[in-house]
Amino acid sequence: MDIEQIRQYCLSKKDVSESFPFGPGALVFKAGNKMFLLLSLDAVPLRINLKCDPDKAVALREAFAYVLPGYHMNKKHWNTVILEDYIPDMQLKEWIDDSYRLVAGRKK
Repeated sequence: MDIEQIRQYCLSKKDVSESFPFGPGALVFKAGNKMFLLLSLDAVPLRINLKCDPDKAVALREAFAYVLPGYHMNKKHWNTVILEDYIPDMQLKEWIDDSYRLVAGRKK
């Protein structure tokens, strides 16, 4: 998935907004007022940060070399995914969905 595909996928979800609270290089998607995805626009290769269940976060890091502890985030709850061509879109969408579900029920 490229930047625009990720953006459109996130915005297709209920009650999602996008903003640049950390400056022009970091596009943030929120469900309500809770962040679920941060897209590093200046990173090469492209990277996203996703919220993740702590146990699943560790398992994903152990299973995939392109999944790392969340850069500049709480590493217990966030993963950074380095977006390479070999990551299947369905897998990435599943991780985005998981992140969205983790915060969508906690909107305040």
